[in-house]
Amino acid sequence: MAARTLLLKLEQRGLVQLPARRQVPINRMRAKQITAPFQIEPSQPIARSLSDLLPLTLCEVSIQKQPGQRALFDALLHHYHYLSHRSAVGENMQYLARDRHGRPLACILFGATAWQCKARDRYIGWDAATRQRRLGYISNNTRFLILPWVRVPLLASHLLGRVARRLSADWQIKYGHPIYLLETFVDTSRFTGICYGAANWIHTGQTTGRTRQSKTKVAQASLKAVWLYPLRKDFRQALCAS
Repeated sequence: MAARTLLLKLEQRGLVQLPARRQVPINRMRAKQITAPFQIEPSQPIARSLSDLLPLTLCEVSIQKQPGQRALFDALLHHYHYLSHRSAVGENMQYLARDRHGRPLACILFGATAWQCKARDRYIGWDAATRQRRLGYISNNTRFLILPWVRVPLLASHLLGRVARRLSADWQIKYGHPIYLLETFVDTSRFTGICYGAANWIHTGQTTGRTRQSKTKVAQASLKAVWLYPLRKDFRQALCAS
């Protein structure tokens, strides 16, 4: 895709002439149909203490090869997360949490980390070459959704703790390598990030507001708090290893 994009840019600038297109490309993600999660929202909010809902089940729906569970995960994120969601790209883990009665409570998605983040990179202490080589050992919590009718104190931090204890092993099974550090970016115009602090994540700074495509130093997006969670004590040595 990178090579194709480069060729198209060269053609736009008159530097090359490409043969006529044989067919119109299909955007698989744009064409994907996501069914609304009907009959999921209960008639009354789930407003109980966490202990009343235990034991919770936390299922990684992409490893378990359960099409119905994965479709439900996609639908819940697509319809109820403020950023929406169509499909995960690249290495990722998808967790669906249910209570003791089997009712869905939350969706947690981990995927590819940010290419660079000043606050994170300073905290790790690596250089650009090491970051490029070892970036795959970090995962980003790209989506975290507590369903809007679920009002359970301590649930968010409890789930973050549960996921942190198993994610690296799950990643090893699925992709053949571990994860040493978790990150997430919390939009401070919407959220405080208090559940990450309660789950012992570390607030290391904030983003600059520049996007991946930005060519200037002017902020183009809302500022986000940077939270990190090491999965092993020697994470710095593991991330900076040659």
